[in-house]
Amino acid sequence: MKKALIAFGMLLMAAPAHADITHKLSSSVQLTVDSPVVQTNRIGSTYSVSGSNITPSTVGGLGSLTAGSAVGYNPTTYGLTTDGSAYTFTESFIEGDVTTTAQTTLSTGQFAAPVLQGNSSTYSGGTAGALAGTIDSAGTMALTAGGAGTSATGQFVSEITIR
Repeated sequence: MKKALIAFGMLLMAAPAHADITHKLSSSVQLTVDSPVVQTNRIGSTYSVSGSNITPSTVGGLGSLTAGSAVGYNPTTYGLTTDGSAYTFTESFIEGDVTTTAQTTLSTGQFAAPVLQGNSSTYSGGTAGALAGTIDSAGTMALTAGGAGTSATGQFVSEITIR
């Protein structure tokens, strides 16, 4: 019986080691084309006049106050109140923006002609062009540059876990 236990113990010691092995493969391609952006703020019309020793001969000022149209400016004619005396005079006019129609977009997603107002910033966006990306089963990547405002990112991950 003792010989049987010794033989069984030797058999257990000769058993191969055991481990769980996991191998994961993943791949991805991300292609991005930036969209166009137009940020614009209309400015209003302003008119101001100030002075001393000045008398208006004809009154000017702002023109049309019809909504959605240009205001326009009519100058005022001035003369001195007391000839030969000192005077000051300041007049300023800023033409505000008229109401405009909405942006027109091309089939590429870009603006045909951005509508810009008095305070504007624009970014025309990207153009896909030849933008492309592929990854085959061997993990070989092929990324092709597009036009301006684009990006291509490829990734292949091999993960091995031994427990």
